[in-house]
Amino acid sequence: MLAVVVCSGHYIEPRLADITVLFSWPGKEMHSHNYRIPEPFKHQVFVLIGNSASAVDISRDIAGHAKEVHVAGSSNAADTFIKQPGYSNLWMHSMIDRVHEDGSVVFQNGKTILVDVIMHCTGYKYHYPFLETNGSVTVDDNRVGTLYKDVFPPALAPYLSFIGIPSQEDMMKDIKYFYATVEAQGIPKRYTHRTQFEYNDWLASQCGCSETEQWRKEMYLTTGVRKRAHPETYRDEWEDHHLVSQAYHDFSLYTLTCNM
Repeated sequence: MLAVVVCSGHYIEPRLADITVLFSWPGKEMHSHNYRIPEPFKHQVFVLIGNSASAVDISRDIAGHAKEVHVAGSSNAADTFIKQPGYSNLWMHSMIDRVHEDGSVVFQNGKTILVDVIMHCTGYKYHYPFLETNGSVTVDDNRVGTLYKDVFPPALAPYLSFIGIPSQEDMMKDIKYFYATVEAQGIPKRYTHRTQFEYNDWLASQCGCSETEQWRKEMYLTTGVRKRAHPETYRDEWEDHHLVSQAYHDFSLYTLTCNM
């Protein structure tokens, strides 16, 4: 074997919310990774920690069976307490502040709820137990490093690699500059790899391809905003018809190119 390519994904090892007070809480704790159906939670009071896709989807799925559903998001303002439109038993909260041995949960907004189940909808850890690198590749709060452009560990060249790369010295300079930029922007380590379009465009440039079209970027970002604001209807209603027109125009050009 001359090389190893790691393609194992990272949706296996659950990441739990960093709430140390939960150790004294007597109720049931679980991660969204283990959620399958809502029926077992009928008539229970449910708290979901998280404010992204799994929390949005599961909270709505379980609201039809649970007695109450409360979603605690770290990105929500401290005074957040919003009843979700279309539901009689679903509320958005600020993050959990503390818990008590009687099963009650206190949110940063001051609300106290007696809770049966807390579900962590908090994503996953980057976990590579099979990869022995003698410290060349490490995971620190979901920052996988030290990697050049998120894929290549300079210290292991050329045995663990993906595509043609610069010198080890140039790669290390690039990595240090990138980390310094992330830290200067106040971005937590666990979000290091959320580079999105800038990273996609760099990959495209390395392959000699065009960058992501502006209409595609705007459509993606607009959809994200609408999904958070209107999770039930964002797929069916939109206001970016001009972007759709641009997309159709570009697709027609692709078709012409392919038929030439």
